[in-house]
Amino acid sequence: MTDQTEPDGPRKSAPADRAESGPFDDSEANPVRPYIDLGGIKILPREGLNLRLEVEEQTQRIVAVGLDYVGSTLQVQPFAAPRSSGLWDETREQIRQQVRQQGGRVEEREGPLGAELLAEVPVTDPDGQPARRLARFVGVDGPRWFLRGVIGGAATGDVEAAERVEDLFRSIVVVRGGSPMPPRDLIPLKMPSTPGAA
Repeated sequence: MTDQTEPDGPRKSAPADRAESGPFDDSEANPVRPYIDLGGIKILPREGLNLRLEVEEQTQRIVAVGLDYVGSTLQVQPFAAPRSSGLWDETREQIRQQVRQQGGRVEEREGPLGAELLAEVPVTDPDGQPARRLARFVGVDGPRWFLRGVIGGAATGDVEAAERVEDLFRSIVVVRGGSPMPPRDLIPLKMPSTPGAA
């Protein structure tokens, strides 16, 4: 695991082999692979993967990409980040507080992608009864970007499903672009241009 403490901000939190094994920066991605281009991120298609774009009602802006795979869900969001410091440590603390405010339970643990949160979030089931849903919050700081993921379904408890979803997360390419953006701003996402990809 990389632990780089910078004088001007929090350390970056990422697997030590991130540049080789992902999530990748656009400059590190294999240019010949047939990625689905969603603007701020590119997804490598695979058997059994379903893609959903999550749109904010008022603005019609795409705010997240949902991936359904092997009985699990993975919601991803790419954010702009400072060049030399990371956002994941601070973001984890914010998530921890939000889950507790909702009456949920949350624990931090070391996962294959680094520090992650396992949360039990209170929800209402289809019959209107209170229930709890398990979610794993993962995050990786890259060069000038931060990729956040929320994992639900089988990959919260089943080791094999977890490995496959972690592999999916690591195959994502983040396209930060050259335009200046304030840290924590969502990198713009767009509809895929690949025919039949949506």
